[in-house]
Amino acid sequence: MKVLITGSNGFLAKNMIEHLKRDESIELYLYSKKDSINLLEAYVKEVDFIFHLAGVNRPKDASEFYEGNSNLTKMIVEILKEANKNTPILLSSSIQAELNNDYGKSKLEAENILLDYAKETGALIYIYRLPNIFGKWCKPNYNSVVATWCYNIANNIEIHVSDRSVELTLVHVDDVVKSFISKLDLAGDEPYVCIETVYKKTLGEIESLLYQFKENRKTLLIPNVGRGFERALYGTYLSYLSPDDFSYELKGHQDDRGTFYEILKTLDSGQFSLSTTAPGVTRGNHYHHTKNEKFLVVKGEAVIEFRHIMTHEIISYKVSDKKMEIVEMIPGYTHNIKNTGDEEMILFLWANESFDQDNPDTYFLEV
Repeated sequence: MKVLITGSNGFLAKNMIEHLKRDESIELYLYSKKDSINLLEAYVKEVDFIFHLAGVNRPKDASEFYEGNSNLTKMIVEILKEANKNTPILLSSSIQAELNNDYGKSKLEAENILLDYAKETGALIYIYRLPNIFGKWCKPNYNSVVATWCYNIANNIEIHVSDRSVELTLVHVDDVVKSFISKLDLAGDEPYVCIETVYKKTLGEIESLLYQFKENRKTLLIPNVGRGFERALYGTYLSYLSPDDFSYELKGHQDDRGTFYEILKTLDSGQFSLSTTAPGVTRGNHYHHTKNEKFLVVKGEAVIEFRHIMTHEIISYKVSDKKMEIVEMIPGYTHNIKNTGDEEMILFLWANESFDQDNPDTYFLEV
């Protein structure tokens, strides 16, 4: 399938292109405002589907809204009609099409041009009235508060929030791209289409999350970023880090036994840590009433011993990097781990709760 994307240098288009170019069945034709009208005409006549993503949103003069939004749409439609084609077109419009401003009015004009085109030729059209889009590659300090704040906070630039209670309607670029691409199957015949996943967040909520992401490198506490808005915003925030800031150093503890580093703390699912232990050294000899842990030796070899604090039953496990085996630390058993090898032993640990100095649930008792 031959697919044209207008506005190919834009934020949304760049994400579209990266998804579509992975599909060998699709041949991409890219048009930006730097290209000639003759090239646009040639592409429009050639392709089987048009993603019309070009648009003007911050011009020097209001007339540019109409030139870049409605007039360009009209030009594309006229080229198609003169060539007796009814190529499907998907338009990225805006929720501002309902407002009485030049940007909104120019978008509404573009929508009406496509509605007339569909009525006259029988072509399939898809119109998306998009709210604020956020995601990687959006230009900061332009027209997206999310992009601006992500960039500024990631790069230690102060942000200003005039009213934390202001609510934004947001969609993530990946969800937009997924919905757009689904229309290549010519799914559905209704002209107006909505993105299924829409977020409503206040400026205060967004600001708070972004600073939590930033402070994670110091506190090691990460918000719940595995799904939903937090997942999308975290990925967006990280994309604005300077390449020099992709890594950060952990602060650990070191003594004659070895080292211990906390890696990551979660809000409700514990923390991850790593320790090194010198040959012949034993660590632990303590028990927990409720707290539990998982041990995984990723380098070297060791013996893990348990003793039931009531029955005094003793259990031991030989573990090493030759077998990726997790051993559970069970409440009510005092336990230790001894490096039985000739080299440094490295242990990866998970605990079901983050360490609380005031309530450690850790009681020292020899195995």
